[in-house]
Parts: sequence; structure tokens; C-alpha cells
Amino acid sequence: MMAASAGANAERGKGAVDFEDLLPVIAKKLGGEGLMRELEKGFELLMDKEKRVITLESLRRNSALLGLHDLKEDEIVSMVREGDIDGDGALNIMEFCVLMFRLSPQLMEDSCFLLQQALQHELHASTVFY
Repeated sequence: MMAASAGANAERGKGAVDFEDLLPVIAKKLGGEGLMRELEKGFELLMDKEKRVITLESLRRNSALLGLHDLKEDEIVSMVREGDIDGDGALNIMEFCVLMFRLSPQLMEDSCFLLQQALQHELHASTVFY
């Protein structure tokens, strides 16, 4: 997932959290299904166990489990707001996965490349005459 690390911003005294994008590494190592299982595990760590969604409170409480203990309140609110597609103030599993993909520029780039390849293959296959 996204691992927090003290990076250049922290060294400059800004206290911001830098993220190391681990999703492409996980995807390469485990494949697409393995990546989705890992995202599901991350979701389950962060979610409110009774509501089965990630709420602001559950994210505050559980984010340290994923190495995100330096997240500020505005960053937590922003994360939920950015991922909340249906506007209910919480993240379901689909919204969480979409957010993680959006926060991973390399994975998005790889996904776009793979999608283009698949579309080209389908286009070529549909134009071949028998």
C-alpha cells in the first residue's frame, strides 16, 4: 500500500508526510488478484468494524496500523472527502480501492498502458477476417 516515511519535507522542518508508492511493487509481485486482496486487507484494517466502511473516526484510530501515524486532521478529512464518490461521508471497499489507485501514479500509468494494449489486441482480433 502506501508506506509513510520521513522524507525531505520532514527534514526541512515542514513535518509533512511523504509516501512511498508500494502498489506497483505489490502488483508486480502478486499480480492483479493479489493486489486486490492486499487492498482488501488494508481496507479491513482501516474500516469501522460495525459499519463495514472507513469513517473519519476509524481512519483516525486505525491509520497508525499502516504506518500513517503522522497524518494530520486535515489530511484525514481530505482523504475521505477525495475518495467518497457517493457522498455518504465514508469509504466503502470500492471507493477505497479507487482512491488507492488514484494515489499511485505509477500504477495508474501501468494500468493505462495495459488497458491500451488490451484494447489494441481486441481491435486487431475483431478486424481479422476468417
